Amino acid sequence: MSWTERPQTDEQAPLVLHLHPAVEMKPEQFFQICQLNPDLHLERTATGELLIMPPTGSQTGGRNFRLLGQLYTWIEQRGTGIGFDSSTGFTLPNGAIVSPDAAYVDLERWNSLNPEQQEQFAPLAPDFVVELRSSSDSLKPLQDKMQQYIDNGVQLGWLIDRKHCQVYIYRPEQPVECLNHPTTVSGEPILPGFRLNLTPIW
Repeated sequence: MSWTERPQTDEQAPLVLHLHPAVEMKPEQFFQICQLNPDLHLERTATGELLIMPPTGSQTGGRNFRLLGQLYTWIEQRGTGIGFDSSTGFTLPNGAIVSPDAAYVDLERWNSLNPEQQEQFAPLAPDFVVELRSSSDSLKPLQDKMQQYIDNGVQLGWLIDRKHCQVYIYRPEQPVECLNHPTTVSGEPILPGFRLNLTPIW
């Protein structure tokens, strides 16, 4: 096992703990590790590395809360799906276990899981995900993460770059779209009628 050091820059990247081939960590074991370390934000890559994420700054956390509030209101009005915050892990088809800053899963897909699957890191890709870049986050790892979501079944993804007031929109089999200084962004057709007001996010 070995650590990958973070470069000394203003941008932060996760610490990477290499486990393979010394340790083969199953999803159930990773879930237990997360339960034993509730103060850490942990993810697992498709190749088995353990990612230890830096904590979110207060400003980013507040903006993410306002984003979640808008999504929550739309979900409650529609009643067709379930929303999740950044503390929720999902097991993607490629084996990675990830925690988007916000996510949405259609109710029918969620109800197809058994109670044990719902209790742990649900073995599905959300229909919709959001990643909110803070001023200290490196952009490239977030872009790679967004592409991984799409490659594993996510139907719509937003990477919100507060640093440059840009929104990158990810969809299957379509080029990434970048919006510069938008005031709103539409969730159509995956989130019918949902339009995120970006003014309180910037």
